Amino acid sequence: MATRAAEVEEGDGKVLTNAISRIAEFWGLTNAKLGSILGLSQATVSRLRAGKSELDPASKSFEAGQFLLRLFRSLDALLGSDDLAARAWLATPNLDLEARPLELIDSFKGLMTVCDYVDAHRARV
Repeated sequence: MATRAAEVEEGDGKVLTNAISRIAEFWGLTNAKLGSILGLSQATVSRLRAGKSELDPASKSFEAGQFLLRLFRSLDALLGSDDLAARAWLATPNLDLEARPLELIDSFKGLMTVCDYVDAHRARV
């Protein structure tokens, strides 16, 4: 039974790693920026994006990756799958958040705040 649970977790790490890599590509995130968001070094992010490593489901980086995926999916739904609009929204100063969302997501607290903000606006739609 424990072996099966480990297989699922390993698969989850690979799936989330692939999703995060694609999000970084869509949003034009550098390895340094993605590393800052996930709490990883640029070298580790480079290995993740190259498919040579994957996020560990038991790590804080995995949890941050889940929130990044949540933000991506929420913005995707809110903006009609327009990646350029999502990039613009992330880079534009937001009066409610008192910063550019892209600057806030470098911290775990900021990432959660931006996710909650987007989800709250999505609920209105």
